[in-house]
Amino acid sequence: MDREVFERGHVAAVLPYDPDRDAVVLLEQFRIGAYLAEFPPWQTEIVAGIIEAGETVEAVAVRETQEEAGCAILDLAPICRYLVSPGGATESVAVYCGRVDSRGVGGIHGLAHEHEDIRVEVVPFEAIASRLEQEKVGNAVTIIALQWLLLHHDDLRRRWAPADTSHR
Repeated sequence: MDREVFERGHVAAVLPYDPDRDAVVLLEQFRIGAYLAEFPPWQTEIVAGIIEAGETVEAVAVRETQEEAGCAILDLAPICRYLVSPGGATESVAVYCGRVDSRGVGGIHGLAHEHEDIRVEVVPFEAIASRLEQEKVGNAVTIIALQWLLLHHDDLRRRWAPADTSHR
């Protein structure tokens, strides 16, 4: 028996979340796969990047959040690790929720040499459920991360509650 498998690499993904403003940072970028599959080509996503040899998942999460969203990670909470398509690919995704300060976040980000044209927006937590229900998100990693946040919102806010408010 012959089997074909696609080796694409592994990915670190981050849902940037600001507990002080109770908001998430979401990205929108053009995806050719979505276009060819007749989905909306401009996909709402979370931060994600390929893990290169010698890199830790956490280092990729920090780097990609800065590059793609213009945010610094203040803390990371693991969400899950899953296989994208285990029937034919080895690709896995390690998903995190990253604590960020979303003040002043927005605009266009990404690296020119990677041809990234990423629109960044800050979205209130209260809008997340309706975005999911209205199918405004069409990719697994973002759906997983947002659903996780809906389930763990209160615990995460308690975990990341500021010890003092003098920094605000």
